[in-house]
Amino acid sequence: QVTLVESGGGLVQAGGSLRLSCVASGRTFSISRMGWFRQAPGKERDIVADISWSNGRTSYADSVKGRFTISRDNAKLTIDLQMNSVKPEDTAVYYCGLDGDGRGYDYWGQGTQVTVSS
Repeated sequence: QVTLVESGGGLVQAGGSLRLSCVASGRTFSISRMGWFRQAPGKERDIVADISWSNGRTSYADSVKGRFTISRDNAKLTIDLQMNSVKPEDTAVYYCGLDGDGRGYDYWGQGTQVTVSS
């Protein structure tokens, strides 16, 4: 069993910055990739960014390219999401996800609220 815990959400003004963190823990598990997702009220959960655990390759949703940066610390089993130049449309609950075997995201954190005021 894997536990993911997010932190760093909150209220920020448009144009500001916020940094989210996620730490993974458990008895024995592997990681293929980890990622950040978000879900706004009345909408589906969408991927924001993810990162390969082996080579650090990253991918981003078009809506956040150039503004958000995902990073990892293999030793600490953490990923961060640096959010710059945030916009009101970035308001959502942000979830951390873990894909253990490369076949899809199996584990999720409880989510952290990000609210961007205009």
